[in-house]
Amino acid sequence: MEIQATRNSGVLNAKSTVAFETLYLDLREKEQRVYSDDQLTLLPLINPKHQHYKEWKIRKYAADQLVAYLNRKYKPLSILEIGCGNGWLAAKMAQIDGVNVAGIDINTIELTQAKRVFKQKNLAFYLADFESGYFGHTKFDIIVFAASIQYFKSLHQIITTAKQSLNKNGEIHILATNFYTPATIENARERTASYFETLGCTMMKNYYFHHLWEDLNAFKYKILYNPTRFFNKILNSSPFYWICIRS
Repeated sequence: MEIQATRNSGVLNAKSTVAFETLYLDLREKEQRVYSDDQLTLLPLINPKHQHYKEWKIRKYAADQLVAYLNRKYKPLSILEIGCGNGWLAAKMAQIDGVNVAGIDINTIELTQAKRVFKQKNLAFYLADFESGYFGHTKFDIIVFAASIQYFKSLHQIITTAKQSLNKNGEIHILATNFYTPATIENARERTASYFETLGCTMMKNYYFHHLWEDLNAFKYKILYNPTRFFNKILNSSPFYWICIRS
């Protein structure tokens, strides 16, 4: 699966991309979210004693739900994960029969690890800035943002760009991302800024964006998982909504 960028009009230029990567990797180190190759091959399974074990339980649940959903398509799928990081979710999706998966990111360190660890014929990783535009004439059936859409300043712009890269009847899936109301967004921004400051990563607040629920209204979207429903609250499987936007 060959992907080539055709435009260079993205928000992140080369200089700011390097700045973001440096800040992001520093944050990942301080959060102890940098994993060895051996750990990566097992994700989302991780030692119960690991400090992020509960978080990975949530990620495993969401990933299992997504893979089951895609399996029920019962047809070959071309899948793009935007902001794939170390590639664990892309690799999990690549285990589905008949799919081809591409993962893209601007993080060279994690992307290099993904390429080294996951070597499946139907899986490829690319160093690319999706905000630079859709990639040539390549179209996808499924585009996934898993804990990544908060790194794009304009939700409307990134979703519009992603829709341009969808095949007919294609879908965009947003996972592991919080959305806010006008009444809650400022407090969320303050909490995030305080968190980054506590870790000594103050400048990360310039690359982390909070999106409103109302920003989704311009698109035809459906909630596939609602954590506030009674049964889901009882199970407490995931605190995040799972949103699907169709072409």
